[in-house]
Amino acid sequence: MTIRAPDGDALRDPQRFRTEVMERGEPALLRGAASGWAMLHDASDGRAAEDAGSTALAGVLDVLRAFDAGREAEVFVGPPAIDARYHYDATLTGFNFERVSLRFGEALDRIVATADVPGRPSMYMGSLTTETYLPGIEQAMILPFVPAAVRPRVWIGHSSVVACHYDVMDNVACVGAGRRRFTLYPPDAIADLYVGPIDRTLAGQPISLAASSAPGDPRYPRFERARAIVVELSPGDAIYVPKLWWHQVEALDPVNVLVNYWWDGFAAGPDQPYTTMLLAMLAIAERPAAERQAWRAWFDHYVFRPDGHPLGFLPPEQHGVLEDSSPANRSRLRAIVMRLLRSTG
Repeated sequence: MTIRAPDGDALRDPQRFRTEVMERGEPALLRGAASGWAMLHDASDGRAAEDAGSTALAGVLDVLRAFDAGREAEVFVGPPAIDARYHYDATLTGFNFERVSLRFGEALDRIVATADVPGRPSMYMGSLTTETYLPGIEQAMILPFVPAAVRPRVWIGHSSVVACHYDVMDNVACVGAGRRRFTLYPPDAIADLYVGPIDRTLAGQPISLAASSAPGDPRYPRFERARAIVVELSPGDAIYVPKLWWHQVEALDPVNVLVNYWWDGFAAGPDQPYTTMLLAMLAIAERPAAERQAWRAWFDHYVFRPDGHPLGFLPPEQHGVLEDSSPANRSRLRAIVMRLLRSTG
């Protein structure tokens, strides 16, 4: 499997990005998409690579400290034995790291001070909303193809491996410092990834148990069928990861900074597909195989629509609540759903 790189025109405004990149439903490599950020300007000033990298990191850290609001953040702290691979414990009932609360500035200083210390615990703080922890910094992290209302989040830590997971939102991730390796699997690989519990997770989403295992692990024989895309990003590079694509993220340098943007590029209202799936699990998953197959046909016809609109053979004015996706008709359909849920207790 390979990853495509869209042309520059797709990176100039959100509508073009939505149409030319997001609608394809495939990851996209966005080399240099964030290279214009002022905090990264020292990364290519002609010095030796090692010196330039140190200078660039110092510049990024200075910017982070300048916007620090002094809030406490949750930090993952892992003992040296886990080799910074954040995961479940051996019983799958707990985790192999601790969660501690530290002020952002203190956590950042500890990460930097211990980066090259042998045998030190690993530290990682992620999904920090800029409006809470670094208010105002978003003005230094603008991407013209991301909708203006979408706010960035910041992820900072030592070298680490974040277990293979998915997001229910579209994701653009930009490297601010260090290097990142993304290993991606398509949504239809889910059965081969041996996904763990959906209600006891490291950080919100279930993870693949197979992707974190040793090669050839006999517990996960189907994993050999999974085909991955692997891409390495340097500071200023970005990647687009569509919703439901699985991705393992490795931070490769002693100190790493990532900035990401989550949004649903195709939301038609407040209704969420994942919520719908959970309700379908309750209603259908344990029915007899023949009945599940029958409901699959109905879902295909009305929801996935491989043959087009289910009432396409009739004039639009006879489509009833399915006439179009206007807010009025979505509200009517939602009212029907709520009435049915109330009536069934």
